[in-house]
Amino acid sequence: MLINADKGNPLFDRNFNPFLTNKRTASTWIYEPLILINPLDGEQIPWLARSWELPDPRTVDVTVRQATWSDGEPFTADDVKFTFDLIREHAALDLKGAWQHLESVEVSGDHVVFHLQTDDVPALAVLGVTYVVPQHLWSQVADPTTFRNEDPVGTGPFVLGNYTDQQYSMDRNEDYWQAEEVEIAHLILPGTNSQLDTVTRGYDWSYSFISDVEGTWGAASPHNKFWFPAAGIIALMPNHTVAPFDDVDVRRGLSLALDRARIAEVASEGYMDPAGQTGLMLPNQQDWLNPDIPDEGRVAQDVDAALAAFARAGYTQRDGRLVDAAGEQFSFALTSANGYSDWTKAAQEVQRQLGEIGVEVTMNLPQPAGYQSAIANGEFEAAIGGMGGGDVFRAFNDLMSSDFKVDVGKTTAANYERFSDPEVDDLLAQFKSTTDPARQLAVARALQQQVYDKLPVIGLYHGGSWGLYNDAKFVGWPTEDDPYMAPQNYDSAPLGIFTRLKLAGGAA
Repeated sequence: MLINADKGNPLFDRNFNPFLTNKRTASTWIYEPLILINPLDGEQIPWLARSWELPDPRTVDVTVRQATWSDGEPFTADDVKFTFDLIREHAALDLKGAWQHLESVEVSGDHVVFHLQTDDVPALAVLGVTYVVPQHLWSQVADPTTFRNEDPVGTGPFVLGNYTDQQYSMDRNEDYWQAEEVEIAHLILPGTNSQLDTVTRGYDWSYSFISDVEGTWGAASPHNKFWFPAAGIIALMPNHTVAPFDDVDVRRGLSLALDRARIAEVASEGYMDPAGQTGLMLPNQQDWLNPDIPDEGRVAQDVDAALAAFARAGYTQRDGRLVDAAGEQFSFALTSANGYSDWTKAAQEVQRQLGEIGVEVTMNLPQPAGYQSAIANGEFEAAIGGMGGGDVFRAFNDLMSSDFKVDVGKTTAANYERFSDPEVDDLLAQFKSTTDPARQLAVARALQQQVYDKLPVIGLYHGGSWGLYNDAKFVGWPTEDDPYMAPQNYDSAPLGIFTRLKLAGGAA
């Protein structure tokens, strides 16, 4: 399989530490989580965890399966405990924030028991996605925060094959715990992957938004197919520490001024739909939708209502400009990531539409690393960003929890807009304390109302999972008819796909 999933900068750095942000993409096909989660709908699939139960809201009891590390050593529950102790000792490795939830971890036979700090039922989804590493090797590592792990040993379906700084390969792990489900013998990952490469190089799997996908990727081969399911919500993200975005009437004015259908059309070339203002991905999470919110949370453009909201915040139109009481025009810089073509087009359309009512928007387009740093540190006025996700609680928690609100200049892993509201925090705590699905649904619907009324961010359109695949050699890809996994080829999602793909023609 020729797979467009990793990029050199411009050359590859041999780094397979799954806990480092600059790791090679294939690290997460070598190391596995306890639970595989489908980003489309939050389905939790047993992986290194064979099963689990929550005897009470403060305890998660996981039973691990029998598996083998790729060097032949057995995988055990002790490896799981070691991994969680490791990321506790070295907090920079705790990418998923597991120890924001955990009090302690203990082992009994093939059981790993997680004791939580509080009633915290949704913590399972956070604990489950942490990558597990082997104690017999990593206990010898002097500093795991800088360890490059050049010769990785994992439990996953592939092991490292040939490696150069321009291309590397992965070979099937013949001792994988579900090796009979993997029919791919080798993966080839080149270091240079432009959009032209994606179209012309003959990839079996790629992940990219491409303009005119039918006329480019689709025209390159009759076997080239694509599936772009909704996998999040692209949003206008105001910084609540920056005036006047701390005023809900300003946020409401911005929301009402925007034509989301036009933004979706311009940004995604019509492949994605406008998003509602509930924080839910639809139709993926339709069962959670609050029926009391009108039109599934979709907000229609209403310039008169927008100007009325701005007026309540002290802004009026004067000579084609929206100004405050001192005559100063409402203006702000809108930050997006350079190279994210759909986001850039969305930002430009927001700029154009707000300009029509007299708001001056300037563009700020740093490189992706600079963009991520800016939003994590709160060093922006407004930004194009994301909200929502397959796990409903995590979507709302990451969006609005005060636990993530830090001062500007300090880094946060979520709630980049730095929203805080006691009523929302209380609802999040209620969700965490119940194992009753009916109660969880009621709280989730109340949280949607908060998103709709208080506009922590302004939903624009559904973000796509830009899956491009070729079915000449491999069949069984996830599709709209069989959405068993998001078609992304990063993080852990590919584990669920590699184990479902079959050789075309049926000969393994």
